Amino acid sequence: MKVDTSSILALDFDGVVCDGLKEYFETAWRTYCQIWSPSSDTPSAEIAASFYRLRPVIETGWEMPILIKALVEGISEQEILHQWGEISQLCLQKDKLIAADIALKLDQIRDEWISTDLESWLNLHRFYPGVVEKMQNVSDRNIHIMIITTKEGRFVRQLLQQQGVEIPEHCIIGKESKRPKHQILTELMAETKVIWFVEDRLKTLQVVQQQPILAAVKLYLADWGYNVASEREQARQTSGIELISLSDFTQTNFPIC
Repeated sequence: MKVDTSSILALDFDGVVCDGLKEYFETAWRTYCQIWSPSSDTPSAEIAASFYRLRPVIETGWEMPILIKALVEGISEQEILHQWGEISQLCLQKDKLIAADIALKLDQIRDEWISTDLESWLNLHRFYPGVVEKMQNVSDRNIHIMIITTKEGRFVRQLLQQQGVEIPEHCIIGKESKRPKHQILTELMAETKVIWFVEDRLKTLQVVQQQPILAAVKLYLADWGYNVASEREQARQTSGIELISLSDFTQTNFPIC
């Protein structure tokens, strides 16, 4: 990975650059229907609302239809918030499912949707106010933009192109890279010594903090993203992780060189 720059602004995508909650739920629901064939193929408003509130527990795509399954079975939001790791694994075991198979099915459903009705798929995404302009402003200042995400890179490219944002293909590192974010950041450190990393998952930032080689990376938790109040409060109390608002992120003097 060769990046010709002296500094990098590394961004998560979902929950930092783009809000895709409605698309997430629709894709997850279609996948849920294929796996479990419910009596009705129309989700209830209550299931959708719970899914939106619980989006912060999801780390990777295969968990999305599993979350719907847990909600349909009546598992409470509080249980899911505090025991999601156990609950998601039990759901897999109960129906003899494999996470990788669910992930593949979900991506296939999304690919088919894009190929048959791109406009409706794009319309379920909302870029956070000022973020696209921020990315363009940063690029004008010769700060390199990198997208580091657990979403498939091809989906990210589709969405950015719709917004008129052109980022070199090698600067969008998605799920297909099959590498954790801290490893990707370590590789980037070989190319530059200044990295700002904006992420909406506190656990991801904590893992980065545990890597001595990444001690110089400046870490920010996006308070507008998919996280909960307790995580934001924990970030406030954690040295080396700064809680940042959308207004602070989009102002012209962030990041400060």
